[in-house]
Amino acid sequence: MSEIRKVCVYCGSGPGRDPDFVLAARQFGKIMAENEIGLVYGGGSIGLMGEIANAVLDNGGHVTGIIPDFLANREHQMHRGEIIRTRNMHDRKQQMFEHADAFVALPGGVGTLEEVVEQMTWVQLGRHRKPVMLANIKGFWEPLRALLAHMEELNFIRPGLLVDYLVADRIEDMLPMLQEAAARIPEPQTAMASDVAGRM
Repeated sequence: MSEIRKVCVYCGSGPGRDPDFVLAARQFGKIMAENEIGLVYGGGSIGLMGEIANAVLDNGGHVTGIIPDFLANREHQMHRGEIIRTRNMHDRKQQMFEHADAFVALPGGVGTLEEVVEQMTWVQLGRHRKPVMLANIKGFWEPLRALLAHMEELNFIRPGLLVDYLVADRIEDMLPMLQEAAARIPEPQTAMASDVAGRM
């Protein structure tokens, strides 16, 4: 894979307490639109989800929101851009995987954590090689990085099964880092994660 056309962004359905998180979502959305990179995300119109989706759309970009039926009201389904409704969370995550060329985790809660760790696991198991990035805004993801290092130190993440992910501390570095990582992948993505998702 040498080109990124769509990025799946995992992020909170709330804004968090630090306004810099909202600013980061807006900035990255604007950068994506300006570079003609489509957004794939959870389909909500609230929190950081709504901020990044609106930023992409307001700057002329393309948005694909993927949301399960039971969350459409709770997360205030976006009514702009392309919306895909799914039956459940498993279908949602599979659709997000299939639509995206890379994955980014902005600050968020347990759902954001679960989604990005799942992608890390699929990379670790060789199910895909799409870039996975932690947007480490104001050090948000440092506790996770410390936990992963702790797992590696105790040999629960063993040599040969290292977790391959990118870390960006600045919004302006994110897209170039993703593009550089994608350019190093020598062949098109063919591995699908459906067999893994079916066992989750």
